[in-house]
Amino acid sequence: MKTENKIIYSLYSRKEAGQIQLLFPVILLVSIFSVLPLLWGIYLGFTDYRLGDSISFNGIDNYIQLFQDEYFWNSFKVGMIWTCIVTALQVGLGLGLALLLNAKIRFASLYTVLALIPWATPPIIRGILWRQMYEPNTGAVNILLQSAGIISSPINWLSSFEYVIPAVIVAGVWGEVSKAAIFLLAGLQTIPNDLYEASMIDGAGLWNRFWHITLPVLKPVLAAIISLTFMWNFNTFGIIWVLTQGGPGGLTRLPMLAAYEEGFRYGYIGYAAAIGNVMVIILTVMLFAYLRFQLRERKEL
Repeated sequence: MKTENKIIYSLYSRKEAGQIQLLFPVILLVSIFSVLPLLWGIYLGFTDYRLGDSISFNGIDNYIQLFQDEYFWNSFKVGMIWTCIVTALQVGLGLGLALLLNAKIRFASLYTVLALIPWATPPIIRGILWRQMYEPNTGAVNILLQSAGIISSPINWLSSFEYVIPAVIVAGVWGEVSKAAIFLLAGLQTIPNDLYEASMIDGAGLWNRFWHITLPVLKPVLAAIISLTFMWNFNTFGIIWVLTQGGPGGLTRLPMLAAYEEGFRYGYIGYAAAIGNVMVIILTVMLFAYLRFQLRERKEL
């Protein structure tokens, strides 16, 4: 019996060792392209490194300057406003789209594929597309609105203090709403039809079925997609950079744009790294809150 146990343990150990060896390439790639740049960025955040100069350690001077920097806090405020509005619209519209795709309509599979096209398009391409659509004289947005009689003269959407925020929000929501819809559609398809049939026999209307069956079952999926979408939106860079480069007057300067400008426009690499480190801390806190919520939900189940 002891001999058999030794043989089984030996085989298991070899199998486990083989599985660990298979992970080495992945661990190496993650270390090279994720962990090492992260550690290097953390180090640079404690230096006064400028492009073309030598690196010297300056302690927490960058962070003291950062917390006194109105430029950064304005970008943080803009980022929070952008993130909250865009996340709410993406998840809300995504839920509506998911409900439509789950309603057994004709050509639902085709509509699902079409809905994925904006998400599959790279953010830079989305930005170029919407920039062309927002062109004052030749853009499709002004042409359509003028044809419908909604506006009487062309609007310069991306240079107007009044309209730039709604314009970039529309572009941001359009690009990511299908992502939320697909996640929520997957959640909807796990709900047994028996629950809906039983509720209909009991006389429950459409709203009651949605409120008492659909939403409670989707709660874990909604929590996940809201948390992840919030973090992704807070980290937005590409589409805003192409559309406005943070203008006009800093109205659309998100934290990532602030870090980019400090590092590559003004050359303050150390200070830009400090901004990036603060953002990593903020996103880590968000992720920790999400994981705690998920653990509490599982315990309740």
